Amino acid sequence: MRPDLPGSTGYIRDCWYVAGLSEDFDCSLTPLRMLDEDIVIFRDTAGKPAALEDACPHRKLPLSRGTLAGDNVVCGYHGLTFDCTGECVIAPTQLDNPPRRAAVHSYPAADRWGFLWLWMGAPERADVRDIIEIPNFDNPDWGKTPKGGMSMQCHYLYIIDNLLDPSHVAWVHLTSFAGAGTDNRPLEVEEMDNGVIVSRWVMGEAPPPYYRDMLPFGPTCDRKQHYECRLPSTAINMSVYTPASEGGYDRPLSSNAFINISYNFITPIDATTSRYFWFQHRNMHAEDSVLSERMFEGAKMAFKEDQEVLEHVQKGMAKRKNGYLNLALDAGAMRFRNKVAKAISGEQT
Repeated sequence: MRPDLPGSTGYIRDCWYVAGLSEDFDCSLTPLRMLDEDIVIFRDTAGKPAALEDACPHRKLPLSRGTLAGDNVVCGYHGLTFDCTGECVIAPTQLDNPPRRAAVHSYPAADRWGFLWLWMGAPERADVRDIIEIPNFDNPDWGKTPKGGMSMQCHYLYIIDNLLDPSHVAWVHLTSFAGAGTDNRPLEVEEMDNGVIVSRWVMGEAPPPYYRDMLPFGPTCDRKQHYECRLPSTAINMSVYTPASEGGYDRPLSSNAFINISYNFITPIDATTSRYFWFQHRNMHAEDSVLSERMFEGAKMAFKEDQEVLEHVQKGMAKRKNGYLNLALDAGAMRFRNKVAKAISGEQT
């Protein structure tokens, strides 16, 4: 990442990040890296998640190379044993005089929406109520796709830049999300306290291939591209379709509208690697599992198209020293980056 791009140095830490799908973690030791920190995750005998610094304080052997004994992690070097809070509860070689400083950092962990979340900042400030709320998650009238996850070899803010850019679909996603008006219609940019929304209505055009068979109306429609990102790195991309002449900013949302919301959670691994998690949520065809699977596969294909572009962006921006160019379409992304930089600076003061 170029240091002259806002937000490129450091991370927001007093917030929740997705570590993975909830089902990816069980009563075994799973190592992973987030925000340049090595972490080991496991579930206790009651199934509650726990996350510890993945380094024994003695000689820094990863605790993930040890064993899980009930609710405790046993280091594989000399048996120092740590509970779910990171406190050393047994030191076998000096049972009567355990080392006072033998403790590891513990990260608050919580399951929500089918994902495992970790709080990466000061544990005393963690509040599960700060995890994003997802309206209609349990509404049986709304359909969901499976949850997905993938790695990208690029800085996480390049992914956010992409998720605040409705125009790239016209060139990158030709067989899925592209459609008339996605290349040159004016964009609206709205700032919130914790994020940015970039949106536009495309009126009276044919829907893109990805959505064509899902809509109960056509052959033309009104389409809203709603690209929203919230701190630290959550993107809510909403596609709204209405019958032609029923869309637009100047009227209430049509009762006939088809709404599909893509929830995207991006977790920084380090300066050049990120993890990308997502699922989609729609207000029609709730019980259509075939459609859910088709939507999931279509989205995964599109995200792989993004991946190919963004990994080349990472390399290109890193090796060229003659600056870069912002276009008008980057306005939302740059405003979001400034919010990230401000939040990072605020935590450091």
